[in-house]
Amino acid sequence: MTSLHGRAIVITGAGSGIGRQLAFECARRGARLLLADIDQSGLDETCTEARALGAEVESRQVDTGSETSIAALAAAAQDTFGAIDVLINNAGVGLVAPVAGLDSGDAHWLMNINFWGVVHGCRAFLPQLKSRPEAVIVNISSIFAMISVPTQSIYNASKAAVRAFSDALREELRDTPVRVLCVHPGGIRTNIVNHARVTDTAMLGMSVATMRKNFLEKMAPTSAADAALAIVRAIESGRTRLLIGNDARIADLLFRLAPDSAAKWINQHLRRMRGRNRKPEQKP
Repeated sequence: MTSLHGRAIVITGAGSGIGRQLAFECARRGARLLLADIDQSGLDETCTEARALGAEVESRQVDTGSETSIAALAAAAQDTFGAIDVLINNAGVGLVAPVAGLDSGDAHWLMNINFWGVVHGCRAFLPQLKSRPEAVIVNISSIFAMISVPTQSIYNASKAAVRAFSDALREELRDTPVRVLCVHPGGIRTNIVNHARVTDTAMLGMSVATMRKNFLEKMAPTSAADAALAIVRAIESGRTRLLIGNDARIADLLFRLAPDSAAKWINQHLRRMRGRNRKPEQKP
């Protein structure tokens, strides 16, 4: 799929962050868009800007944690386009909580969106995608699929599940026109950290406000626009795996070289960074 011009593309989580920037990149390439998000206000803003770029844009308010809502999105896509060419399962949420203090309701909330939303999206759109001469599914995982960090156990688990699911789906679709691209971003400057559910940051040694500020200023070196451009280029070049950011590439290399030690080394580095960045008057 060397060109997205005229292609029908569905993007979830399009109301902000990577999803919004993906909409803009696809719009610049002449794609036809069906954009989805649970945040109607953010979705409307994305649609307005994408239309200003000359794109044909439709939108639906969708809860990707609901299989029924995703099925309705697939039906809307079929009514609008007949069939789609690209599905980008981008919607995701965050949760900061140590395992000992984890609320099962929060855990199910995150898994329903980050993992089951991907599964339901793929299943709902597969008949349309298989009917096209060539098609692409893009599933957004994370470098946290390989490297786990404290207080992120359920987020880590969801992204590892997306990775494993995508690998299996790719093999099941190997003799079909549908290609599966799994994306592993490193730290990306989006609002996911501001919208995350947070129960306890004591293990991190900082307040919630400091944690959010620290992530955006120190731990997220890649912009959402740069991440979106990398994803679109990967779609166009036929890739099936994409790491975004030098932080993701380094972490992945460490994981490959020393899988038993990589997480320990990276978490030690993160603790040192937090110590350098923390001001004396700040308290957990």
